[in-house]
Amino acid sequence: MADSSKRTAKLAREIGDFARRHGGSAEGQIAYVGQTGARIALVGADGTWGDLMAPSMETARQATERAGITVHESFAGEMAEKVRTGPYEWSRMAGIQLGGSTEARPAKRPAGA
Repeated sequence: MADSSKRTAKLAREIGDFARRHGGSAEGQIAYVGQTGARIALVGADGTWGDLMAPSMETARQATERAGITVHESFAGEMAEKVRTGPYEWSRMAGIQLGGSTEARPAKRPAGA
């Protein structure tokens, strides 16, 4: 049990740190990923997104509660609309969708830049 409460406390601190770095607040969504545990997807007030892994759904719930963030049932809708992506994410998504490399390439500069 001590490991579980330590992990919960660490995750709560990491969620709080993410929120502070990205506009002062964050929202989350918890997804069960099988024996691996649970994924906590986060979106900061500035639209930056990230995720953390918890060893269980219960640990994820406790950590998000302790961190004081709003947790949504799904990543769709209101939460997804807040996500802001940059060149890195777009190049990775395009590479995956088109069967190309998933390695990010530097963004091309416009002529005259």
